[in-house]
Amino acid sequence: MMAADPEHGVRPTAAECGAICAGAGRSQRDMREWAEAYPGLFSAKPFDAALYSTLSLAMAFSGPWFTAEQLRMANKVSLWAFGLDWLVDYVAASRQEVEEIARRCADVAAGAAPVPGDDLTRMLAGIRDELASSPAFPELGPVWLDELRRMLEGMLVEWRWKSDKARPSFEEYLGNADNLGFSFVFAAHWIHVTGHGPVADVDRVREAGRAVQRVIRLLNDLGTYERDLAWGDLNALLLGGGRAEVERRIAELAARSRELIAPLRAAHPELAGYMERQMDFCAGFYQVGDYWGTL
Repeated sequence: MMAADPEHGVRPTAAECGAICAGAGRSQRDMREWAEAYPGLFSAKPFDAALYSTLSLAMAFSGPWFTAEQLRMANKVSLWAFGLDWLVDYVAASRQEVEEIARRCADVAAGAAPVPGDDLTRMLAGIRDELASSPAFPELGPVWLDELRRMLEGMLVEWRWKSDKARPSFEEYLGNADNLGFSFVFAAHWIHVTGHGPVADVDRVREAGRAVQRVIRLLNDLGTYERDLAWGDLNALLLGGGRAEVERRIAELAARSRELIAPLRAAHPELAGYMERQMDFCAGFYQVGDYWGTL
């Protein structure tokens, strides 16, 4: 029995860390295979070996009680979201192009055929079909679609800010945290690991996940400030208040996230533990590194 249980969050032993890393290794190989299967989406230089490695480790250490197969969907959807982010932020040259990317994704997620020659929608169609085979999809499929809509709208908002050289307020920027994609990836993971029977506490789980997403949004900005400057991205540190203020808000938001997660532990120990550990993993990870490779 692994000591890192979802209810109590006990640290894994060295042997258990070895097992977690072995599962992450399996997931990394899956990611490399997906990248090879969709070269139009993952051929850019920033999709390097370290990106696949660190993404798989983030999932594995956030849910060490999950098998590599159980984490497969979280890994796949997270990687797809990175591909989408790359196309929207760094490839698309016009607002019309960004809106067309969003439209294609929304249509395919809702059941349309993928666009011929478009690896973005081809991969998304495969994800959609795999999720639809889950017994939880009739109840949670609409949640996944709504989270995709929120993420796409968030990406469009941020693209317009950047295109117009606008500086949103800190609160406006934080209110657009759906563009990060955590809640979208989490919804897919939730569907994948949920078995037969009614799905309980949907609204409360989503509220907790959204709170965690805001924390990760700001943690990401602390860790990627230099890259965001170089790549021309928005960052909370550019919107007033400075690092100390952002760190203060992170502490407040993290405390609120834990308050929302705590009542979910009894009925949803694995999901609750996963959300909290994702937040804590990012707090450590962004002190040192970043997922993206160099341009």
